[in-house]
Amino acid sequence: MLPRILGWTLVVAAAILAALMLWPQAVGLQNQWVFAHVVALRGVAAVAGVVVAVLVLLAAFARPLRLVAFALATIMALFAVGNAAVLTARGFGSSDAAADAASGSLTVLSWNTLGEVPDAATIAGLAIEEGADVVVLPETTEPLGEEIAIAMREGGSPMWVHTAAYDDVAKARSTTILISPDLGDYTVTSPEVPGPPGNTNTLPSVVADPVSGTGPRIVAVHAVAPIRWELRNWRSDLDWLAEQCSGENVIMAGDFNATVDHFSGRGTNGGDLGNCRDAAVEAGSGGLGTWPTDLPEVLGSPIDHVMATPGWNVDAFRVIGEMDAAGSDHRPVVSTLSPAA
Repeated sequence: MLPRILGWTLVVAAAILAALMLWPQAVGLQNQWVFAHVVALRGVAAVAGVVVAVLVLLAAFARPLRLVAFALATIMALFAVGNAAVLTARGFGSSDAAADAASGSLTVLSWNTLGEVPDAATIAGLAIEEGADVVVLPETTEPLGEEIAIAMREGGSPMWVHTAAYDDVAKARSTTILISPDLGDYTVTSPEVPGPPGNTNTLPSVVADPVSGTGPRIVAVHAVAPIRWELRNWRSDLDWLAEQCSGENVIMAGDFNATVDHFSGRGTNGGDLGNCRDAAVEAGSGGLGTWPTDLPEVLGSPIDHVMATPGWNVDAFRVIGEMDAAGSDHRPVVSTLSPAA
């Protein structure tokens, strides 16, 4: 009798834990240790669920454990199916902008360069090929940003360069944004001082506002990763980024080190993060991972985003897997946005 009671207690506990791991935002656990990491890698979690289900089924050959094993295997199978269903709902498609893009449209490219591993020619070539009007480059210093801008100018796409750097200790402590002069003059309004109310805590972001007051606020994002000793800063970074998207005309892009699961509870007026909506989800590509590049896109974590307020339509979004050999552990993402009618 006791083994049976213990077995079914294990089944109940496993069912509760699997449900919490599948949808932690139901009880506000999406930003907590372990839960945050499981939902960050839903593809891997789905595969792990299948593997565990198969292993548990093998234990079903031991007659005293048969019913418990079948129950546990069913729970893990449902956990795997649930994660796959979430990713499928967010989309595995990839779309390119139409040749006749809407008037006033702009293209945003974001690529965490892993401390400038891809060289200036590679980054500039990709930006020119994609027709980027805004290029967001976390972990990129001002000198490389200027090299990229020169290469883009020589390729017929001049850019203004803005950089925020907390120090010169590591290139990860710099974030660079390139903005086309066609969008008008921009000035950086975020101080190079870590932490709210002016910036993200550990790694710098760049807030650029149009000098004329006409045009979108553009935010180049680099939130810290949710490693154990940075969890408080990570949560604070996401809160601060939500505040930056409290206006009516904002575009954000970069390495958020968070998926839309982690944004839960930070949206306003139907937005995913503040008033901003995720371009990948809007375009049906939200299930494709951008990190790390040594995992297939369907198993990776979609932590690099382009986001915009409802005044912008998402015409296209694409995770660029063709650059996996360039050296960064992040895949570039590109999105074309156009003003809503």
